[in-house]
Amino acid sequence: MGRVRAIHVAPEQEEPMERVERAEAVAGRGLEGDRYYDADGTFSDREGSDLTLIEREALVGAEREYDIALESGVHRRNVTTEGVALNHLVGERFRVGDAVCEGTERCEPCSSLERHIEIDGVQEALVHRGGLRARILEGGSISEGATVERA
Repeated sequence: MGRVRAIHVAPEQEEPMERVERAEAVAGRGLEGDRYYDADGTFSDREGSDLTLIEREALVGAEREYDIALESGVHRRNVTTEGVALNHLVGERFRVGDAVCEGTERCEPCSSLERHIEIDGVQEALVHRGGLRARILEGGSISEGATVERA
């Protein structure tokens, strides 16, 4: 069983991510207050991108192996987890706090991430550990410290 370490939303596309203690996940939409909730994100037209997650362990590894510093939320993912292998949740149902989700695909880093945060090598550092895209099947509250587990 894993845990939610942090939650981030960006009200508009290209805006900095803001850390929040709690967010409401809405089925088929995303997190209230996030750009994807209003279909305003870069990948809004991609089915199954209601929620994005990334492992804290992956961020620590990327920082160590590539000698880069990733500030909180700079990765552009909604939920930072700890203690759960997100790549193993592709095609699986899982619970994040009160919300039930289904992993749709790995959330590989794109060139816009590196351009957006201006850290050379961040795209390469996050390949295969850039997180998970998920569809929200049943809405609910997600808060820091909430559990992440198979449903």
